[in-house]
Amino acid sequence: MHWITIILIGVAANLDNLGIGLAYGVKQTKIPILSNITIAIMSMIVTYVAVIAGGTIIEYISPNIANLLGSLLLCVIGLWTLLSNRFSNQEFLKNPELIDEDRNHIISFREAITLGFILSANCLAGGIAIGANGISVIWTVISIGFFSIVTVGIGSHFGYILTKTFIGKYSTSISGWLLIIIGIYEIFA
Repeated sequence: MHWITIILIGVAANLDNLGIGLAYGVKQTKIPILSNITIAIMSMIVTYVAVIAGGTIIEYISPNIANLLGSLLLCVIGLWTLLSNRFSNQEFLKNPELIDEDRNHIISFREAITLGFILSANCLAGGIAIGANGISVIWTVISIGFFSIVTVGIGSHFGYILTKTFIGKYSTSISGWLLIIIGIYEIFA
């Protein structure tokens, strides 16, 4: 099994979640455990659909070509993440109150659904690539969910302190490089 890839994809897909958690922590907006779990479930659902879609590709082309295409797709997504702000949630990092519609400094269940949907976009393309590589759907989904809960929780809890760290400042770049490393690793694995 591709345990290293499963763990790294879980981390890479959720580094923006860390950034969002940090932004909310700095603004002293709480993300209760139910809301955090809701965000993770949204990411898990999107990942599941994406991995299944990627796995369907294997049915139409050889596994070797699917693995190569999936690995190259991860590298391309990583490069795109590095070169573009499209996959980063910069607007929400700068203005996290956009999601906190009632301005009560607590992300409610309903607000968490919106936030989870926005953050799950990071899981879509990576999930398709993982599925094309034939990597376990269940373990990938579990990894995404686990690291979502961890990164949002840690980010929210340590917001002010961690925004000053390397990870807080460069979460999008780190995510892009991790995706490229995963893609290269999968090509040669």
